[in-house]
Amino acid sequence: MTGNSRQSRERIVAGTADLISRRGLNATSIREMAKHAKAPLGSTYHYFPEGKQQLAAEAVRYAGDTVARLLRKELDAGPVAGLGAFLALWRKIVVKSDFRAGCPVLAVSIEEPPTDEIPPAVAAAAEVFDSWENLLAASLREHGVAADQAAQLATLVVAAVEGTVAMCRAKRSTEPLDRTAEQLQALIVGAVRR
Repeated sequence: MTGNSRQSRERIVAGTADLISRRGLNATSIREMAKHAKAPLGSTYHYFPEGKQQLAAEAVRYAGDTVARLLRKELDAGPVAGLGAFLALWRKIVVKSDFRAGCPVLAVSIEEPPTDEIPPAVAAAAEVFDSWENLLAASLREHGVAADQAAQLATLVVAAVEGTVAMCRAKRSTEPLDRTAEQLQALIVGAVRR
């Protein structure tokens, strides 16, 4: 794939992640995804021949990888720094979008799938959540937290932040995120100091 082709494909994936974070997957057509990314509909089908679910799965992975890169970098300074960066990222997203955007990973996770099969985008969301939890848990273990507690805290952090982002959007306020941040930081600091 040429550089321009790669850039066009990445622009479509990033645009789709943004659109899903605002509207959800079921409320978004592939035509709207292409339009939001300022890409011709034909090129969308060219890059994603399996259609909307393929594009959505790649958008979810893209969003997940973006967050994971930030987490990896910040977790080098420890789990408290990683948590702070995770919280700051979501604060920036909800505030910058005037509370219109949330997490595309959560968005595809909570929508009813069209069939009894697990759609590719939902499977990708599960992988992303696992990735974030594993990064957080590994950092906690490296800082002296027992494996079971590290795994539980990591799950709690991801679940609390994802839920809080949804609350921020509904309330059009960062207050839920601020409250959650304070409690999560206290839990992480307490676990690391033991």
